[in-house]
Amino acid sequence: MREYFIKTKRLGFSKWNVADLDLATQLWGEEEVTRFICADGKFTQQDIIRRLDTEIHNDELFHIQYWPVFELETNELIGCCGMRPFKSEIYSFEIGFHLRKKYWGLGYASEAAKAVIDYSFTAFKADRLYAGHHPLNEASEKLLTKLGFQYIGKNFYEPTGLYHPSYELVNHGV
Repeated sequence: MREYFIKTKRLGFSKWNVADLDLATQLWGEEEVTRFICADGKFTQQDIIRRLDTEIHNDELFHIQYWPVFELETNELIGCCGMRPFKSEIYSFEIGFHLRKKYWGLGYASEAAKAVIDYSFTAFKADRLYAGHHPLNEASEKLLTKLGFQYIGKNFYEPTGLYHPSYELVNHGV
């Protein structure tokens, strides 16, 4: 049984560790998940290992990750959602989420993102969050707008080689 450091009504957030390669493969081995996050649309096994290592490394350095998220009722991995440092700005983070296809359209991305937003503003005292999405990912665009993010322009995203729409959410409670 995994320990959860954030819980919502339906979701539990855990932390990636070196024993999670099978879970990482369930998530980033799904082409529907990775088609918008890398140039050729799919991760190799080596890409999955590198991504898992990056998340573990981010936790060691910054105490943040795109944390693995589990459905509380079944303890099944639904995807990941979390934060990573944004450029060099202090108290600014980038939020992101990747959900397994079978969990799309069920409100899990919104529920997970809201929990991460709250956590970043309270536990990390973030003054703003950034987010971006692949230009063809209309579902992410719709969700970010629904969450209150404001469009701020396009930024080049090296993994896809494209300019991605970028957004900002300011913490007005600071």
